[in-house]
Amino acid sequence: MESVIIEIRAGVGGEEAALFARDLFRMYSKYAQKQGWGMRVLDLEESDLGGIKEVTFELKGENAYQKMKWEGGVHRVQRIPQTEKSGRIHTSTATVAVLRKPKIEDNITINPDELEIDYYKASGPGGQYVNKRMTAVRIKHLPTGIVVTCQTERSLHQNKEAALEILKAKLLEKKEMENLEKLTKERREQIGWAMRAEKIRTYNFPQDRVTDHRIKKSFFDIEEIMDGNLEPVLSALEKNLKN
Repeated sequence: MESVIIEIRAGVGGEEAALFARDLFRMYSKYAQKQGWGMRVLDLEESDLGGIKEVTFELKGENAYQKMKWEGGVHRVQRIPQTEKSGRIHTSTATVAVLRKPKIEDNITINPDELEIDYYKASGPGGQYVNKRMTAVRIKHLPTGIVVTCQTERSLHQNKEAALEILKAKLLEKKEMENLEKLTKERREQIGWAMRAEKIRTYNFPQDRVTDHRIKKSFFDIEEIMDGNLEPVLSALEKNLKN
């Protein structure tokens, strides 16, 4: 049983980028459901029009990390936004980060003295408070400057535990990235690590096409893919990108 933590953030494109981030979250949620995986939302910040500025969630199930590891990077959408009155196609982006949850052998430890912890009220869309008690948690890891938040659990203790899980996953990612930098350029390319700044996929709605730029392959029936039918895309990546 594997666990993976995924972050989706709206990128370039304002409200349309937030709506695209929401669509990606729905796509992964539907795919996880088809795989029989469990899902837990750890942090969520919505936009005023029902999009998602940022969401962090955990997927748990068989081969969860092995399947989802290909999704890290910049996702680009080309479509006519709901708010567009003149029918022009807009281009927006969202970033996806895929974090493997540390295992005991990864030896990721956190010194409580190196943490700066703040508590605040959980909020909903548009910044409206949905919880009058201080249950949301923001943790800053002082040595690295990494900041994590969690506000979706019901209690302060649960949010703190979830935030620490996210922090450990981010520290493991940092450790793995540092190890990767020590390798030769050729070896890094063989590993096929998806950098967050790298545009990996374009979702073109007018042409009913999803293109993965890493393997230079297009997939059609975009609505089916966005409805969670990701298996053809992930299978092609698994076949062509060796890790």
